[in-house]
Amino acid sequence: MTKAFARRTRGRAHPGRQVACVILALGWAVLPAGAQEPLPTLEGLLGLEGAELRSLSLEEAIGAALEGSRDLREARLQLREAEGVVREAWGFVYPRFEFSGSYTRNISPPVSFLPEVFFDPEGSPDRLVPVSFGLDNVWSSTISVEQPLFQARAFIGVGAAARFRALQDEQVRGRTLGTVTRVRELYYELLLAEEQARLIERSVGRVLESLEETRALNRAGLSSDFDVLRLEVELANLEPQLRRAANQALRVERELVTELDLPDGTRLRLHGELAGMDLNDETANSLPNRTILEANRVPAPARDDDEAFADLLARALESSSELRQSLLNEDLRETEMRVEQAEYLPSVSLFGNYQVQAQQEGGLDFFGASGQRGYGRLVGVQVSVPLFTGFQRAARVEQRRAGLRAAQLQTEIASDRLRDQLRNTLDRVAEARLRARGQQLAVAQATRGFEIASAQYREGLSSPLELTDAEVALRQSEFNYAEAVFDYLMARAELDRLAGDVPLF
Repeated sequence: MTKAFARRTRGRAHPGRQVACVILALGWAVLPAGAQEPLPTLEGLLGLEGAELRSLSLEEAIGAALEGSRDLREARLQLREAEGVVREAWGFVYPRFEFSGSYTRNISPPVSFLPEVFFDPEGSPDRLVPVSFGLDNVWSSTISVEQPLFQARAFIGVGAAARFRALQDEQVRGRTLGTVTRVRELYYELLLAEEQARLIERSVGRVLESLEETRALNRAGLSSDFDVLRLEVELANLEPQLRRAANQALRVERELVTELDLPDGTRLRLHGELAGMDLNDETANSLPNRTILEANRVPAPARDDDEAFADLLARALESSSELRQSLLNEDLRETEMRVEQAEYLPSVSLFGNYQVQAQQEGGLDFFGASGQRGYGRLVGVQVSVPLFTGFQRAARVEQRRAGLRAAQLQTEIASDRLRDQLRNTLDRVAEARLRARGQQLAVAQATRGFEIASAQYREGLSSPLELTDAEVALRQSEFNYAEAVFDYLMARAELDRLAGDVPLF
C-alpha cells in the first residue's frame, strides 16, 4: 500500500481490513510451520538462559571494588614499602651497636725475628733471634657503639622519608578515587548497553507483531507483497543490531567483573534502569535509581553561578588527589635538595669500644683463666668535615634544584588543568540535563506517535512505511534519553573524582 493510497483512504476505515484484524488470532493459529525462522532472543545472545546471575547494586559494586581491587592492593603494598623506607631512615639517627668475636687455633704460632741484644745485653745486634708470638688458642671479642650527635643528612633524610610516605599515602587515596570512579563508569556503561539491547529487542517485538499482521492481511488480499517485504527488511536490519548490542553488553560486563576481581564467568544483574530514571524529580524514581542518583556527592552549580563555582574550585584545590600528590611531590623534591645541601655540614658522632682478648696453650678453655685475659675500653668523639669532593656535591644540589623547579611547574599546570576540567565537566552536566529534559518529551511524543500509527495502520489509514518510521523514531528517542542520562551520570562521576569526594558508602 502506498502513501498516496493511504492519504486517499484517510478518514474512512477499510472494511475488509477491519474484518481481517478481527480474525488475526485465527490466522496466526493456522500459519504454516516454519513460515518465519525464530529470531534469537536477548537472553540467548547474552547467555543468560539457565545462568545463575549475581544481583549487584551500585553500592555493592563499589564495596566489592574497595575490598578486592588488585589495583588498590598494589597501591597499599607500595605504601607498606614507603613505611619501610621511613623506618630505615630512622636507623641512621638511632645508636648503632655491634658485636664481633673470633677464635684462632695456631697450628704453628707466628714467628718474628728480633735482634739478640734485646734479650742479652752482651749479644750481637746483627744476630736475629726467632721469637714466637701467640699461644695455641687465641680468643677475641669486641662490643662497639656509635651515636650520631650531629649528622644533618641523616636528620633531614628522616623528613624526606616521611614526605615520601605521605606521597604514597595520597597515591593510595588517589587510586581509591580512581577505582570507585572507574567502577561507577563501568556500571553506568553496562546499564546503557543493556538498555540499548532491551530497546532493540522491543523494536524487534513491535516489528514482528506488525509483520504478522501484515502477512495475515496479505493472505486476505488486503496488503501488498511490498508491505510484507518492507517489514521483513526492517526485521532483518534489527537482528544484527541486537547481536551487536548484546556483544557490547557482554564486553562491558567482563570488564566490570575483572575490575571487581570476581570469579571468571560471573554473570551480573544490575539494579537500575536508565530509561526509567527521572533527573528532575529524584523522589519519582525507583529505589535502585534513587541509589544511583544519591551516589553523586558533589553539587553541580549552574554555569552562570560564579560564586558557587569559586566554592567548588576551592574545595577541589584542597581535596583533589592529583593536585595534592603534585604538592607532596614538590615538598619531597625540596627536602631532597636540602639533603644534598647538608653534605656541606660537618658530622659529629660519639663512639665507644669494649674489647676482651685471651690466649691459652693446650686444650680448649673458653677465654681461659682470668690471668690469661686482657681488657680494653675506650670512648671518643669523631668529627668529620667535608672539604673537597671534586664538585660532586654542587652538581647534585643543582640537580635537585632543577627537579624542584620542575615539580613546582607541574603543580601550577595541575592547578590550571583542574580549573579547566571542572568547567568542562560542569558544561557536560548541564548539557546532559538539557538533553534529558528534551528527550523525555520526545519519548512521550514518539510513544504517542507510534500508538497513532499502529491504530491507523490497523484501520487501513496508513502504510507500513509510516508505521516503521514511527517505530524507529520511538526506539531512537528512547535510546537518546537513556544516553543523555548516561552522559549525565558519567559527568557527575568525573566531577566527584575531580573534587576528591567519591561515594564510599
